Amino acid sequence: MENTFVDNVSEIKLYKIFIISKRKMATFTNKGFIKHDDYMTPKSAWDDIKQYIPKDKLIWEAFYGNGDSGSHLKELGFNVIHEEVDFFENDLGDIIVSNPPFSKVPQVLARMVELDKPFIMIMPSSKINTQYFKKLFKNKIQLIIPKKRIHFEKLVDGKKPEGWRNACNFDCFYYCYKMNLPSDITWL
Repeated sequence: MENTFVDNVSEIKLYKIFIISKRKMATFTNKGFIKHDDYMTPKSAWDDIKQYIPKDKLIWEAFYGNGDSGSHLKELGFNVIHEEVDFFENDLGDIIVSNPPFSKVPQVLARMVELDKPFIMIMPSSKINTQYFKKLFKNKIQLIIPKKRIHFEKLVDGKKPEGWRNACNFDCFYYCYKMNLPSDITWL
């Protein structure tokens, strides 16, 4: 019985090696995977929720990226501050409407608690299940759920990677704090 288990484990290991070599799959170890989280917000993402963003408030688009997101909001008729300043050292505008770097979400959310101002943040849907999110915002968040997946423009070192087709493989929600939406979950 013991030998059968060892043989099966060996077969599984060999099968995994075969599959990885055939598909030339990248490993997700520190050596084989470099994290880039520069996903630029398309205008359509803001256009889809423009009715929930107050027109009478000064918006701080707090994460500059390539600069387009603030321009998109301005094109939609909002009064926007969108400058290359450090989010962690500044406090601008009346509300924050942004798409933060996903790798820094725990730090960003902690800062949002410090600022205690209304916000709409685009973040992966999975963030709602994290312990830090529950600890910071339990029963204080409203969600806007997009009608379809938001397809960001990915940048690596400031450039669109070869072969990138703006086809993201993750879903996002609009996380809203102190926005007084008509319901806690709004489906677009």
